[in-house]
Amino acid sequence: MASHVTFDLHARDGKARAGAIQTTRGRIRTPAFMPVGTAATVKAMLPESVAATGADVLLGNTYHLMLRPGAERIAALGGLHRFMNWEKPILTDSGGFQVMSLAGLRKLTERGVTFRSHIDGSKHDLTPERSIEIQQLLGADIVMCFDECPALPATDAAVAESMRLSMRWAKRSREAFGDRPGHALFGIQQGGVTEELRGESAEALREIGFDGYAIGGLAVGEGQEAMFGVLEYAPDMLPRNKPRYLMGVGKPDDIVGAVARGIDMMDCVLPSRSGRTGQVFTRHGVLNIKNARHQDDPRPLDEACGCPACRNYSRAYLHHVFRSQEIISSMLLTWHNLHYYQQIMAEMRDAITAGQFADWQSAFHRQREQGDIEPL
Repeated sequence: MASHVTFDLHARDGKARAGAIQTTRGRIRTPAFMPVGTAATVKAMLPESVAATGADVLLGNTYHLMLRPGAERIAALGGLHRFMNWEKPILTDSGGFQVMSLAGLRKLTERGVTFRSHIDGSKHDLTPERSIEIQQLLGADIVMCFDECPALPATDAAVAESMRLSMRWAKRSREAFGDRPGHALFGIQQGGVTEELRGESAEALREIGFDGYAIGGLAVGEGQEAMFGVLEYAPDMLPRNKPRYLMGVGKPDDIVGAVARGIDMMDCVLPSRSGRTGQVFTRHGVLNIKNARHQDDPRPLDEACGCPACRNYSRAYLHHVFRSQEIISSMLLTWHNLHYYQQIMAEMRDAITAGQFADWQSAFHRQREQGDIEPL
């Protein structure tokens, strides 16, 4: 399978891995956190601001972009990179998860999914072939197979049936993708929280052959303990020489725990969505900027953080603009959260390379357990 997308592992420390995915649009340092640019924008951020946080790659959303403004329109305008002014790599998801969670009146068959748009009720078909076609029209550097993501909890029989359908769709996605040098296709392991089903799924994917492998169907309500339980074995079932991507994760301690178990890539709306609702992630845990304790506090969110929110603004100011519903509040708090997430990734890459990941992990948890600084 010809591909100009390569993956090099530079270091291992326990199960944690540091490396780089090389694409024609640039290098993705791993472990990597991908900010989510659902509708061709990371909400409240300029693309150059996202890049300034240290992000090497963004996630775009097939479901949202196919409905508005339309994949064919984006292709005619030069592709998603040009459309949204992001020159670095883009990974697009397949749309499967959003169809299951957002669309109305959906009908699932062997062929694919027929659904009504959550925007205007218009009717659409999404099949493995159409999902791949949309992602190619967008110009994604990393394309995801079309899969079904069942909501947990579900019976073993339902999870098995869904996983096997996803594996048949993975084969069709692979055939539809063909040979596209410079672009990568990732398969998605399913199987819920059942080791046997995860193994069956991994075997099916390895047989088809992909440029990278995602672990899907987690972070859908099963809780951290169950998720970590699956991550104890699921990454080891996938090829060691290919990137492993845990979809839709997560909170800072989810991310650190996933890397400790062999994950290379993650994405989540949490840092940006939380920024808009006044939830701030720092080295000392989570704080809520709307709380009255911040209204007279001249100190930054985190004195050790180099983001613009921490360098130039006080907690008192950030509390004020959040309570006043000023747009700058979303901008600064989102920037801070994304910066913090990228800082975690950079520190983990350094710690793995230095063979000090376990020490780093202990210090990370110890600092967060201390909680926020004392009120004035």
